[in-house]
Parts: sequence; structure tokens; C-alpha cells
Amino acid sequence: MDLRFGDSKPTDEERAAVDALLGPPESSWEGADRSDADLRWARGGREARDRRDQLLPALHALNDRVGWISEGALDYVCRRLTVPPAEAYGVATFYAMFSVRPRPATVLHVCTDLACTAAGASELCAAVETRLGPESGVKVERSPCLGLCERAPATLTIRAGAPADPAQEDNPARPAFEDEAVQAEGGSGGAAPGNGNGKGRRGRNTLHATAVCAPATPAQAIAAATAPESAPTEPAPETAVPQAGTPTLTLLHRIGTTDPTSLDDYRAHGGYTALRRAFALGPAAVIREVTDAGLVGRGGAAFPTGRKWQATAAQPDHPHYLVCNADESEPGTFKDRVLMEGDPYALVEAMTIAAYATGAHKGYLYLRGEYPRALARLTRAIEQARTRGLLGDDVLGQGYAFDIEIRRGAGAYICGEETALFNSIEGHRGEPRSKPPFPVEKGLFGKPTVENNVETLVNVLPILTMGAEAYAAIGTPTSTGPKLFCVSGTVARPGVYELPFGATLGELLTLAGVRDNLRAVLLGGAAGGFVRPDELDIPLTFEGTREAGTTLGSGVVMAFDDTVPLPRLLLRIAEFFRDESCGQCVPCRVGTVRQEEALHRIADRTGAAAADDIALLREVGRAMRDASICGLGQTAWNAVESAIDRLGAYE
Repeated sequence: MDLRFGDSKPTDEERAAVDALLGPPESSWEGADRSDADLRWARGGREARDRRDQLLPALHALNDRVGWISEGALDYVCRRLTVPPAEAYGVATFYAMFSVRPRPATVLHVCTDLACTAAGASELCAAVETRLGPESGVKVERSPCLGLCERAPATLTIRAGAPADPAQEDNPARPAFEDEAVQAEGGSGGAAPGNGNGKGRRGRNTLHATAVCAPATPAQAIAAATAPESAPTEPAPETAVPQAGTPTLTLLHRIGTTDPTSLDDYRAHGGYTALRRAFALGPAAVIREVTDAGLVGRGGAAFPTGRKWQATAAQPDHPHYLVCNADESEPGTFKDRVLMEGDPYALVEAMTIAAYATGAHKGYLYLRGEYPRALARLTRAIEQARTRGLLGDDVLGQGYAFDIEIRRGAGAYICGEETALFNSIEGHRGEPRSKPPFPVEKGLFGKPTVENNVETLVNVLPILTMGAEAYAAIGTPTSTGPKLFCVSGTVARPGVYELPFGATLGELLTLAGVRDNLRAVLLGGAAGGFVRPDELDIPLTFEGTREAGTTLGSGVVMAFDDTVPLPRLLLRIAEFFRDESCGQCVPCRVGTVRQEEALHRIADRTGAAAADDIALLREVGRAMRDASICGLGQTAWNAVESAIDRLGAYE
């Protein structure tokens, strides 16, 4: 692709997709037909550059409509947003869900990550690839984790196409394939009304049609891709919660008992009680409650939430922003997906409380591109909350203005890192930034920003409804409250489990029905570490796992019996980090490749030759851990190291 403005022209369909988001071009400088007026002066450059953050939604618009991003289409987007073509090309090629080469309108993603690998994903993928040839009109792609680990193996079919008829959105007779195709606002659903600079502008855009098959057989996956009317219906979110209906649950108590599409049902089950108490307390008192409750981040870093909120609220620079990190891409993690699909209004309420406490009036919800049902549910929840006065210029009549815009990710694990996420929203490659300055000082758009993940935010609701003291009484003195765990692998009842901090790994696996011949348990996902079957008394707390020489991470617990070849899992972890490294820093960019190469060699060697490669792995792992910019490179060696040292993987 020639990385400059060229002679390639967008098709009418590509132009329509972009114009539906950005509105029609106003001059030839933005891609309209040239007129005499355009020859006299250039105008609108500053305003167009202020819309750089619309680059990712514009790429989604093209991908949703056509299925790939052509040179002419990218050129048109660059003209509309005054973005250099080389930079836009860098963004378009950064994300796994986009393609700058022609491909069919239908793409079948087959998950080949850890849980799915253990459940036979390789055989599934081989069967699908054999039966779906080029003449099928379906592109088969091997995918990293789709966040469907409790129903492994999983596939996701995405079909590009023209806008759906909004009148059909609530038609129960629609085919299963179309269930998640929603007519969204603002390029990614739920955007706020425009303010003239393109940020939050309400343009029309269409989300792709999707079909999720999990657990998938070759016949089901192929049918979903080639015969939409026969696609299986995705099960309800509560099927992923084995404890659903248990009255003692704190975070999951509404899943399975409340209609996730009904705001009235949500309010009938205690919804918006926490927000009303927040308004009664005031911002400073809300932060004090969160601090006294001992809430720490549930995404893995475990930073005190109250301190983060206080630091943001105290910044004199304005505006302040709130960002919800819903881009959970850690293999084995799916708790945020279940919360968003089964209790979407809880997240909307929690974001409103966090924004009120930190002085933010605009919130961004950065959502995984592989979560179509969560997108549909959250889009509806935001629109209903806005209609009922729970978002907008006067929330609950309290004179406080706040609104939420959903931004879809497009397949990049690194965007789970907060500063990479900010770059992605702003229309740049999702590469981490150096710290300091920290996000509470200069975050999104260079302004003070508070960033929390879905589970962290949802914990704020019980803190305000039950009080900080009662919340802190759950768990242990240093790890307070309930915790969600994503259990998958060779267990009888995989799913999301809620337990108080302090429960042991063995107690959790007993609930999930661990099978005989347990070989290993992976805690924390691909960035975590393995433990042995004789270590199941490890307390599931941040301090307990740390003392045991492992990590709790985001709450991933993957069990593997002796039928799962451990070297194959380690090689898949290495492949994952090689693929997902953003390439910005040398230790990670080179180290993840060298790690994978060494593991390939070890598979064919024994004795002294294997020992040499293990020594090399240790050296490379230390370099990545000590010198990488962000957590991806710093943790890329963890699982392999623990498998060698604790499990004797290559003895």
C-alpha cells in the first residue's frame, strides 16, 4: 500500500459507511467534489484534527460494512480526519480484527487459546479449514482467546454487510445470526450528543452481524458461517454462573434473576440505590467510603481504588475523564463479559458514581471487539438510562452532567494496559506510554483520567449500599470484599464463581468439580503462573498467592489434567505473547520471539541441548521482566518459568 494520498477512490459503499459516522464531507478538503469555493482557502483543518479520536470508529465502520479496509477507503478516512496515511495505516494494521487485504465478508474466528486448546480446538480448526475452502466465501482465522472459556472450544462468526433495519431490532422472529446486530450510535454504540468537534458525535453506524458457537462442533461452526438461519442460539448469561440464584451473592446476585434488558427490573432489584446514596454523601465522602472499604483494582495490579480516585479528583486541570477498561483479553478471563451481558445497568450506574466522585463529566467504555452481546446490552442500557434521565445533562435531577460513550476495541491484548487503551481511543496505535506522568495527571487527551476495569467498578455498588465497614468485613483484613474467579479447563462446572477473599484454591476447585488426575493449575492466565496439585491450600488473596510464589492476577483459574500436554500449552502461551507484543520496546519485541523459538527447539531436544535452551530462556525472561516498558513483556516469562521450576515441564 502506498502510504500517501493517492489516486485510489473509495467505493460508494465505503464512502457511505464513513459518512454514516462522520456526516457528509463539507468541502473537497474532506473528500467532497471540488467546487470554486474550495480553491480560495483551506478551512476546517484544526477541527478535523480534533476528530482524530474518530479514526478507530471509522475503521470499524468500514470493516463492519465491507469486511476489510481498502486503500481508497483508508485514503478517504485520512482526508476526512486530516490524518497522515502512514499513521492511519499503522493503526489499521495494529488490530487483529481488521484487514487491509481483500477478504470475504464472512470471517470465522476459531479460538486456539489455552482453554480451547485443551478442549480440542486444533482438531476443530483443522476440520473447519478442510471443509470450508476458498469457494465457500468464508475466511477461517485462528484466533486468540474469545472470552468464552467456560464453553470451550469456541468460534465467533462475523459477517460484514449493509445497515440492519432498526425496526427489526426487537423482532423475536429474527434469525439467531442477527440477534446481536444492533443499530448503534456514534460509531460504536451509545455515543453522547455532539459538541461540534467530533468527540461524541452521534453518527449512524451499523454493527456487524455475528454468531457465537460455544461449545462448537465443526458442523455448528460451519452452519453459523454459511447458513445464518441455522446458527445456534447463544445461551443466557446465567449459564456461565454455576452459583446463579444464590441469595448470598454480592456481585452476581442479579444475574439469572433480573432481566438484563429492563431498566425497570434493574431498579426493582435495588438498582440506582447506590447512586442516590452517592449524591446524598457528596464526592469526597464517596471516595472516603471506597478508601475505607479497602477496594483495590480487580484487573491484576491491585492498586487502591480510593487513592486513584482521590488523586484524579484533586487535579486542578480540567476536564477529567473516566475510562472503564472492558477489554479483558487475558486468556481464561471472561468475568467482565458475564457482568456486562447479565447486569449491564450495574456497570452504567457504577461508572456514573465513579465519575461523580472524581469530577468527570464524560466516560468512555472501551469494550472488547469480540463481545457482540455485551455491546448490544450496554448500548441499550446506556440509551435507556439517557432517556430516563439517569445519564445526560441532569442526572437524577441533581444538576450533575455525565454521559458514556462506548468505544470498541479491535483485537489487541496490549490495549488492556491503561495508557495503550488511551492511545487507542485517541486514534493512535495501542502502544503503552512511559510513566510518569501517570494517568491521574495526564491521561486521556492529556487530561486527568481515572481508569478502572468492570469488576472494580461494580464493587462500588455494594460498598455504598451496605457501607464500607460491612464490605470490609468480607474477605481478609488486607484483601477485602468478594472476588470473581473464572474457572475453566478440565473441571465439571466451568464458569464465573464469587467467593470472599481468603477461600482456598482447593475450595474453589471443589465447587467447580475438579476431575481426577489433576496435572497443574494456572493462576492469573497467560501472564500468571502454574501451581502443583499438592498446593491447593493456597489462599486466594493477593498476599496469599504472592507468598506462595505465584499471582492472583485477574482471577483466572485454569485446571489441566494429565491428558493435556504441558509443552503444547507453554508453546501456545509463547505464541500468544509473540503475537500480542506491540513491538515498541526491544526487550519484549525480541524476547517474545526468542522465547518461542527456544520452546520449539526444546520440544525436539533432550539432555544438555535442552538445558542450554532452558538457560537461554531464563536469561531472556529476566531481560524482558527487568527492561520491558509495560506488563506484557514483564510477565511474558512467568508461566513458562513456573512450569519449568514447579512442574518440571521438561525433565
